[in-house]
Amino acid sequence: MLGTNNSGSGRRRGKWYLRLAVLVVCLFGVVVIYVSNQLLTQRFTETISNRSDVRLALYVTNLMNELQRNSVVPQLLSRDPDLIKALENKDYSLSTARLLSFVDEIGAASLTLLDRDGRAVAATDRNRIGTDHRQNPYFVDAQRSNQTVYTTFQRDEGGYAYIYSRRVEVAGTLLGVIMVEVNGQRLETGWAGVSDAVLVMDSEGTIIMATEPRWRGLNEDEALARQSAPSAIERAIRATQEWGALPADAYLRGEAVLRREMRVPHHGWRMVSYTTYASVRERVNGILALEVMGFAILLALVFWGSSRRTASRLVFFQRESAELRALNRRLQREIAEREKVEKTLEVAEQTIAQSSKLAALGEMSAAVSHELNQPLAAMKTYLAGARLLLQRERPEEALSSFQRIDDLLERMGAITRQLKSYARKGAEAFAPVDTRAAVSTALALMEPQLKTRDVNIIRTLPNEPVFIMGDRLRLEQVIINLLRNALDATKLSANPTIEILLAAGDTVSIQIRDNGEGIDNLDELFEPFYTTKQPGDGVGLGLAISSGIVNDLGGRLTARNAVDGGAIFEVQLPTLRQEVAAAE
Repeated sequence: MLGTNNSGSGRRRGKWYLRLAVLVVCLFGVVVIYVSNQLLTQRFTETISNRSDVRLALYVTNLMNELQRNSVVPQLLSRDPDLIKALENKDYSLSTARLLSFVDEIGAASLTLLDRDGRAVAATDRNRIGTDHRQNPYFVDAQRSNQTVYTTFQRDEGGYAYIYSRRVEVAGTLLGVIMVEVNGQRLETGWAGVSDAVLVMDSEGTIIMATEPRWRGLNEDEALARQSAPSAIERAIRATQEWGALPADAYLRGEAVLRREMRVPHHGWRMVSYTTYASVRERVNGILALEVMGFAILLALVFWGSSRRTASRLVFFQRESAELRALNRRLQREIAEREKVEKTLEVAEQTIAQSSKLAALGEMSAAVSHELNQPLAAMKTYLAGARLLLQRERPEEALSSFQRIDDLLERMGAITRQLKSYARKGAEAFAPVDTRAAVSTALALMEPQLKTRDVNIIRTLPNEPVFIMGDRLRLEQVIINLLRNALDATKLSANPTIEILLAAGDTVSIQIRDNGEGIDNLDELFEPFYTTKQPGDGVGLGLAISSGIVNDLGGRLTARNAVDGGAIFEVQLPTLRQEVAAAE
């Protein structure tokens, strides 16, 4: 009887434990579902807000890139000799064709050339030829300024034009004005989205760009009051503008619209975007349903486990003992195998380390050989000239050649020191560098090779110094490597020509263009040891080294094929302001 009573009380305790476990699981499930509902709702709402901020930042970046890319075009076209000659001779028969050759490469909406009286004498839009612009602000302001002038101009037929203009002059005499219109329609088309609407306001709050054309020329309140807008903006009109003023679950109905505003660093512009909130409730309910299902399965497993626990306890202990013995044997085997693998890995690591040292030594040797080839070739030419001058009893001129050889030896020493300390060198060794002087020095070092061939060198350099923060010797190495490539590319050209263009703006741009056969493989161009030259003519390190130097200087080196043939290499570096350079 005593055993029966103990057994009965044990079963009753087991039932109470089971009920308590079910109650705990249910309470825990309620708490988890409640907390999950709050956290998931907040998380999905923040996700939509963050994505809206990221998209708006991208829109602002794209707008500034388009404006900055077009802002340097008037400065380049105002120096175009064909356009200057046409304005001087008043012969514009080829000017429109000249502008049309630029417009596709620039990506602008239109290019227009005005004479000194404000009359359009050439334009990519032929309907504008002959129109009068003398009273327009972009013409008047460009006449009065020596810099590129920006103007937002409202057209008579509606809409806005975004124009950069600059005066064309020779020796201080005004010849005309060149106008570049930014392609704003392409930006507006790129902004259009399923749940986004974007507008840009000027400093006075007037909308000048928008995904909805009817908004242009209005302020934001007037635009939101208009009807027949796209679906995203219809929701923006029905709902309030401010998220904080919405009712607590407005986002759950899918009707709320998030308004985000960001400053555009251009003449006080501001960009505003409207983003609809997705159906947050549906996403949250889907996850909550999975949690409810999980807790239901957990309860079922609790009941199943309770019924199986007693029957499987004895079998479990027997099986556990056998498994522990088997596990012990497996662990001993695994320990032995791991010790063997560790020894093998140690030998492999030593082999890889030795191979890496040999590869680094080979790459450094190839780099030293490549960088010293140019000074050695120049020294050979100067030695031959000095020998000839001594034979002709002209020792003073021979001494000049020896002085140049001495300078080249100093340069070779600087190159070897630079390559040895390349891994340690950083921005602390930089100093203000005049890029004009670096271009002139590079051309002087290339003089022996240029004299051996009849090559037409065209240089376009600013009148004022153009400073960057960097290493002059390494910048000269880059220019020399690019000139050597251009010289090799024009070997088969009937009239070999190399153009060097130095332009300064927000960035310093050095373009080296040749009229060779162009580049076949742009993807692998800057890879080490990639070359199209014959064996013995090059090892394929020049462009790889140049790209690494430009990256260290904070810029980038790009290459492309020109529309009319040949290749264009461009070095873009950050501009050092003149007042900072003077302080340095």
